Amino acid sequence: MEQLNRIELKGVVGTIRIQTVSDRKVARIWMVTNRAYKNREGEPVIEETWHNVSAWEGRDIQNLEQIKKGAPLHVIGRMRSQQYTAADGSERYSYDVAALRVELINPGDEFLCES
Repeated sequence: MEQLNRIELKGVVGTIRIQTVSDRKVARIWMVTNRAYKNREGEPVIEETWHNVSAWEGRDIQNLEQIKKGAPLHVIGRMRSQQYTAADGSERYSYDVAALRVELINPGDEFLCES
């Protein structure tokens, strides 16, 4: 059986924090994706989902300084989970996207996800 861990996001940057670790830059990006649909009553609904993205500068991830709040962004990566113990002693999990490729979407480009 072939296994696959891949996620592709097209959304908008909420916040970004860039740090330097061992002479490499890493960006922690908080981005939102939206899904529009109509509920059972026919009323329009917009469902927001927020994602944590970690992007290490490299061959397919460059110019992290150009990414700003409100910028449309395309991310390809893999889901990653981490288990930790909270202050109250309970076991918790956090999930983020480890980016393999990050691209700014030009304002004139189509901003549609492929189905």
